[in-house]
Amino acid sequence: MWDYSETVKEHFYNPRNAGPMPEANAIGEVGSISCGDALRLMLKVEPETEKIVDASFQTFGCGSAIASSSALTEMIKGKTLEEALAVSNQDIADFLGGLPPEKMHCSVMGREALQSAVANFRGEEWKDDHEEGALICKCFAIDSVMIEDTIRANNLCSVEQVTNYTKAGGGCSSCHEGIEEILAKVMAERGETFSPAPPPEKTRPGKLSTLERIRRIEQVIERARPNLQRDHGDIELVDVEGKTIYVAMKGACAGCQMEALTLGGIQQQMIEALGELVKLVPVKLKSPQGLVNPS
Repeated sequence: MWDYSETVKEHFYNPRNAGPMPEANAIGEVGSISCGDALRLMLKVEPETEKIVDASFQTFGCGSAIASSSALTEMIKGKTLEEALAVSNQDIADFLGGLPPEKMHCSVMGREALQSAVANFRGEEWKDDHEEGALICKCFAIDSVMIEDTIRANNLCSVEQVTNYTKAGGGCSSCHEGIEEILAKVMAERGETFSPAPPPEKTRPGKLSTLERIRRIEQVIERARPNLQRDHGDIELVDVEGKTIYVAMKGACAGCQMEALTLGGIQQQMIEALGELVKLVPVKLKSPQGLVNPS
């Protein structure tokens, strides 16, 4: 499971400035629900001074996305638009006491939403650059321009880091070669040499037997259970259908506000253990015999 700072947890449990803002005169929208994250940032700006009087957000995504959006609204209130635009995604992560590397893309989404909202207020056309460059990652619809800009802004030097900041390469991995080419180009401009990481030693999709696959899923769950049990909760494997893994959250974990964070961490561990992209779905047991309605 992810190692979240207390500040991240606080902004997830008690997000600041969440909800619609009818009086907003600057609105920025980024992401898409189909890709797993979407953010709508709303600002109330004084026209004469371009000072941000108020800010709010609505987001669809994980706990890190909620915390990053909450932090961003707190950081920019009272600033002018130019001052707000100076806030980087790393500033958002630092405000939260750090984010897990795999969740840095949430802070990048907040920065883009701010850029979009400022352009909206000024009557300018804002493009997220996802349609300007060649499509690199088809799984998450990430193009070369976004990857290149993110590498430059955050001084990235590996495919793993690019995936953490943009999601590109986090699906089927067929785009890794394209990401490496962009890394080599940008790092050469910095006077650095890109060195591809050796292929990960893991079984590729389709190489595991059904029995071995189930065993690995069970091993991940067994590793997670002690932490959950210490908090008077638990998790149980219910069923596996292709790339969908059904689990039941029990005790204090059932309906807990941190359930999404917990499931996200366990899901990532399963992806790494299986060497394939899978989805973890919580369900509620109707009876000892059987399933199950999605919770």
